[in-house]
Amino acid sequence: MIRVCLALALTLFLPGLAAAGAWPREKGTGFASATSYLSWAQDYTTWVSYAPAARYDTLYLEYGLTDRWTVGLDLGRSVSGGTKLVAFVRYPLGERLGMQIAPELGIGQIEGKTVIRPGLSLGKGVARGWAAADFAAELFPETGNADAKLDLTLGMNLGARRAMVQFQTGQQTGDEAFLRIVPSVTTPLGKRFDLELGVSYGVLGDTSMGLKLGLWTEF
Repeated sequence: MIRVCLALALTLFLPGLAAAGAWPREKGTGFASATSYLSWAQDYTTWVSYAPAARYDTLYLEYGLTDRWTVGLDLGRSVSGGTKLVAFVRYPLGERLGMQIAPELGIGQIEGKTVIRPGLSLGKGVARGWAAADFAAELFPETGNADAKLDLTLGMNLGARRAMVQFQTGQQTGDEAFLRIVPSVTTPLGKRFDLELGVSYGVLGDTSMGLKLGLWTEF
């Protein structure tokens, strides 16, 4: 995890980097995405069929309540793999030390247990691309456990399309840390939607590989 954080600190200062949780969402506007992940074992000799060994779906919503406050809902799978439903609020602080900074606080449930989720988003952008880092801790008051995740996204705007690569890392209490790489591209699907297509590959603590299919919209 230390090496991942060092890489993040260096990457945020590279040129050519545009926009995610660290930036405020304009009042009265929103963003929604629905994503499905299909996965198989990297060791194809263990396959018993071509059907995916696992599938999970996510739904993410955020809305600009004011010019500074953003509220949202995050449904899907947590660091531990359990189902989650978390409502959150985010307040961007603006630019600090050459990057955008936005703390966040969420509360909800994971596998039926209450979770408190403080987080922090960092971002740096220019005309052609962006870098974003999103950290969150999942704190469970009932058990005292704490899980953590850190996603680093590097992207480039290609006209109406985008190309991205995300490094997803995290650690559940009692388990080793994991790291997976998820490159993807988006393309317009009509006037209001964008289609995201990508792949994922576990590098550390994750022996799966898979496909990512998503649908984005702004309103």
